Amino acid sequence: MSVFRRVAVATVSVLALTAAPLTASAQDAPAPVVTDISVESSAFTLATDQPRAPEQVAVRFDKADLSIRVIPADKAIDAVAVLDFTAQSPVEALVVELDTRFAVSSVQVHGQEIAPGTWTNPEGRMTVPLGRTLQTGQTASLRIAYAGQPRVAPRAPWDGGFVWSTTPDGQPWIATAVQGEGCDLFWPCIDHPLAEPGRVDLHITVPSDLAAPSNGRFVGKTDNGDGTTTWNWSARSPNTYAIALNIGPYDEMTTDYVSRFGNVIPLTYWYLRGDDPAKVKVLFDQFAPMVDFFEATVGPYPFGDEKMGVVETPHLGMEHQTINAYGNGYRLDGRGFDWLLHHELSHEWFGNQLTNRNADDMWLHEGLGSYMQPLYDRWLNGERFMQASLLQQRRDLINRYPVVSGTDRAVAEVYEGDTGPGLDLYNKGSLISHSLRMLVGDEAFFRAVTRLVYGTATPKPGAFQPRYGTTREFLALINEETGQDLGWFFDGYLYQAALPDLRQSRDERGLALEWVTGDGKPFPMPVEVEIDGRRTTVAMPGGRGFIEARAASHILIDPDSKVLRRLDFIEAWKASGGN
Repeated sequence: MSVFRRVAVATVSVLALTAAPLTASAQDAPAPVVTDISVESSAFTLATDQPRAPEQVAVRFDKADLSIRVIPADKAIDAVAVLDFTAQSPVEALVVELDTRFAVSSVQVHGQEIAPGTWTNPEGRMTVPLGRTLQTGQTASLRIAYAGQPRVAPRAPWDGGFVWSTTPDGQPWIATAVQGEGCDLFWPCIDHPLAEPGRVDLHITVPSDLAAPSNGRFVGKTDNGDGTTTWNWSARSPNTYAIALNIGPYDEMTTDYVSRFGNVIPLTYWYLRGDDPAKVKVLFDQFAPMVDFFEATVGPYPFGDEKMGVVETPHLGMEHQTINAYGNGYRLDGRGFDWLLHHELSHEWFGNQLTNRNADDMWLHEGLGSYMQPLYDRWLNGERFMQASLLQQRRDLINRYPVVSGTDRAVAEVYEGDTGPGLDLYNKGSLISHSLRMLVGDEAFFRAVTRLVYGTATPKPGAFQPRYGTTREFLALINEETGQDLGWFFDGYLYQAALPDLRQSRDERGLALEWVTGDGKPFPMPVEVEIDGRRTTVAMPGGRGFIEARAASHILIDPDSKVLRRLDFIEAWKASGGN
């Protein structure tokens, strides 16, 4: 049963925070250093998903313990991070990323202070010599105390950092969104998707009249007796960019959801106290049906032992693991569900449980995640709504760059439409997924997707771990499930900017069809053809096919729009300025 729970508060002057101590694990941190907020972070810091240093490859990131005091009046943080590593091969230094905007007051290894000048942090990549060789299997603990004003997001979530906003009644409303720039904008980490820590414990200290919902499982809060409260959370195997701070005058709506897999999952929404209760309830009531859809379609909710959480934010949204950011303002669009809530929730499966090994495979997050939305349209309201959703995605295609380049790329390179696929990650990735499903059938398609996400076709709650995947792995899974080699499909759709072009010629004997692709390779995609109301499937060996038809017959190609292909009338519409 759903319940409302009001967050306990105690009024305090925000200005008093400047002298407030941190939690016990960070009490000896320095007073906050107010940096010049106009100074930009380095180009290195603002990039993410870059090659790891050899020292970073040599270690396993076991745990991050982060104590962060957030000071709204100064737009600053005061923090201590304790990072635990295990050597996978001999290593002589620990290397992490941290924005140079912060003043670092202390660096310690195993409790021993490392003298200033011994450690370095040029451009935001910090190197801390160990003074000895850490042998394979040995552990090291790195403690960094730092403070200052983190980067302010110019346009969150697309251009990220901290969002220092206020609620309509003037209270602090703060969030982080750092997907494009990385975790090092506010905590020391290895800023690479292959360097997820095994666990992150968060201790977030804020004014006591505010709440601080965050990732993972809530493990209690402490009233510090000075007008501040520390909120404690623990998250397992989080995406590094998915670690998020959310601070505001929140109330909480929560319920326990009994999964179709038998486990019980906490569902929680943190919303501003001034929100319309009716709108809050309408949104919250969508949580359970959405989770049920994803569990039926893909598999168990990956973080059921923690929570399925959502928090209202002053920016549009982001897939912050177990605490997804929601800023859609309860807008209705006639589809019967909130598209943003659904899209960010999809990333718990496609992004957080399954993480791409490199940004070049980002369509596995955005494309498969976006395809879940037309499928949900059908789940709720039927075929017409799914087709309407797919048509809108088709109209929005750009086709300027391939969805997958075949080489390692940085996040910014693939999300920016001037250098990579941009929005085609979402729309084209979704339409490619639909064409693949129409080609191989539901059983093979969804089994391959489930295996990609969990590493098994029969996932059970608590019996799997987050994993990494690639486009080539997905192809191998599709090949196994179908018993065919569908490399031509992936080559024709994902590695070419141009859509496959189905060329037609007709004479008195019938209709000749030929596929032409961007790389000129054969594309044996079968095509359904309707002749005078009767349907047949034309095999296309070598990319060519023929079907007999009378000269007077009405012919309709691909009547159910199963195949993604070039359509000249859409190109003409877009060239005319259509949108």
